[in-house]
Amino acid sequence: MKQFKSEDIRNLAVVSHAGSGKTTLCEAMLVDSGAVDRLGKVTDGSSNFDFEPEEIKRGISIGSALFSVEWKKKKINIIDTPGDPNFGAEVTFALKAVDIAALCVDAVDSIKPLTEKVWSAIENAELPRLLLVTKMDRERANFDKVLNDVKETLKVKPVPLQIPVGKEANFKGVVDLLSMKAILFDGDVKTPTRVDIPADLKEEADSRRNVLIEDLAEVDDGLMERYLEGEELSADDLSKALSEGIRNRVFMPVLVCSGLTNKGIQPILDLIVDACPSPADMKPISGLTPAGDEVSRKLSADEPFCARVFKTLADPYAGRLSLFRIFSGRLAPDSNFFNSCSHSKERFGQLFIMRGKSQKSIDGAQAGDIVAVAKLKETLTGDTLCDEKAQIILPKPTLPQAVISFAIEPKAKGDEEKITQSLARLAEEDPTLTVNRDARTNEFLISGMGQVHIEVMVEKLKRKFGVDVNLKTPKVPYKETIKGKAKVEGKLKKQTGGRGQFAVAWLELEPMPRGEGFEFVDKIVGGVIPRQYIPAVEKGVIEAMAAGALAGHPVIDVRVKVFDGKYHDVDSSEQAFKIAASKGFKKGVLQANPILLEPIMNMEIVVPEDCMGDVMGDLNSRRGRISGMDAKGGSQAVKALVPMAEVLKYASDLTSMTSGRGIFSMEFSHYEEVPASIAEKIIEASEKTAEEED
Repeated sequence: MKQFKSEDIRNLAVVSHAGSGKTTLCEAMLVDSGAVDRLGKVTDGSSNFDFEPEEIKRGISIGSALFSVEWKKKKINIIDTPGDPNFGAEVTFALKAVDIAALCVDAVDSIKPLTEKVWSAIENAELPRLLLVTKMDRERANFDKVLNDVKETLKVKPVPLQIPVGKEANFKGVVDLLSMKAILFDGDVKTPTRVDIPADLKEEADSRRNVLIEDLAEVDDGLMERYLEGEELSADDLSKALSEGIRNRVFMPVLVCSGLTNKGIQPILDLIVDACPSPADMKPISGLTPAGDEVSRKLSADEPFCARVFKTLADPYAGRLSLFRIFSGRLAPDSNFFNSCSHSKERFGQLFIMRGKSQKSIDGAQAGDIVAVAKLKETLTGDTLCDEKAQIILPKPTLPQAVISFAIEPKAKGDEEKITQSLARLAEEDPTLTVNRDARTNEFLISGMGQVHIEVMVEKLKRKFGVDVNLKTPKVPYKETIKGKAKVEGKLKKQTGGRGQFAVAWLELEPMPRGEGFEFVDKIVGGVIPRQYIPAVEKGVIEAMAAGALAGHPVIDVRVKVFDGKYHDVDSSEQAFKIAASKGFKKGVLQANPILLEPIMNMEIVVPEDCMGDVMGDLNSRRGRISGMDAKGGSQAVKALVPMAEVLKYASDLTSMTSGRGIFSMEFSHYEEVPASIAEKIIEASEKTAEEED
């Protein structure tokens, strides 16, 4: 594939809730653009986007996948994203790499429970957006219902550019409201026919066209004035207004299609290249210099090089493959760039474009394109790549906190070290996967966005790295904090001949507002503790915070002041002050009314009306607090705040209560104090575990 100029590139992310037909739509785009010969399917392993064994097994997208195609002498980089909330971070990063977001909404089920979450991600990214109504060939497909639901639920103005020709199984094409021609896909779908609008649709088409012209005229005051004066707007006027309205997010154009029967796909490709913004049309991107000053880059090949890595693929044989969007400058093979996040120079060989699971080498790329390089040593997802002489650090997306943890152990003895290395490689690929060792239990803990997320990682661990593991009961990430104040003496005195250890640090502990974290305050005056030992005092406090004092959980939301102390010219050291501060902090926590905190999850459970009683009663039994209820089609969406400890295995329980008809989403909300009766049991269990370990 040749090197494309910025104005000839379109970067598109296709997003939606799971099951809305994203991947099938993307596969149809590949067929119509001539990139592949046949429609790939996830079910038979022939998909060009869902090709990982874990995706084929589950029938869902797990990672975002990129395929570059040509259409009308323009290049379109298509990113198919996952719809399952377990893999929402893939969507977040993909939206940082594109200029256009296409939201797919199922013509049968319309707005689904998690569509709003995906929509929120699009809006936060402030991207121009399209609405693609999929599955128009299915029974009960309802175009008008989708338009109404989008308007009411997403609070956005949908502007239909088409109306469907034929319903359900008889869906055979669209009426283009701009050209006022019907585009039919009977027979050879690659060469649709343009005909006059069928008589039974003429009245509706005329009515919708009038509304469309009024919507387009609103984009520009001059255009609206001409429209109100009765002047007929030209095709060129309408085309420019459409492009401007999309680019400035004035409205969301709507098109209809069926990916499975490959109908309505070519008009979508036409709209992307004819009316959607190229990278050259987008605003400059902003970041910081290493000194913290604001700096921006125009999206131009003539600016210094700047790019952001939005995906990393870890392969045990080929090594690390980094996918990144170039925002400015040019890039050639066998070159180098600077990673401003890791402060390292990276050298690479070949430059690739992605074609699903395969790569194709290219001679160069410039601003606006999305490319990949292999075997970068210090570069991870979210990092900024730039010219070392013109450094910039682009803001990294905010990722959700891990919501579930499992203890993980190898099935084969001696694989402990292999687990560490392999999980580290998987964490490079997935930033929402966290791996650490519990200092108290000496267990490896793997944390992620949900049970499906963890199960997929375990499957990848075995397939990619040959490590078979067992998962133990999920660990609830409790925290500790204090409600009162305390002044304590932290002291270490070992002076029995020869050089000893001596340090005294007086600490004052006080609570901070929830979510404020930790603050260390140096109030030492008169040199009672020499300046060189103050960092050791802070380090001792931080180390003590990690292990807690109540039940061994990390301490949060506390301010610690060191205000007095003593030292010895010979026997004092950094190590002595670190130990003294650690001892003092633990003693202080126990004197300052310590409490246990538990994570509270924000849940939305969508269930049929006849299951509402059972679900509500069950939530109450789990200490849940109902925060709202909304009608979702023929179902009810229950919103609730529930302690994580009560819903670690909620999926199977909900399936049982609703005979498989209920679905739910869950994300971390905040921490709250554990009720005293439950806290006592948690502390007792922790003490028992500690005794057994000892």
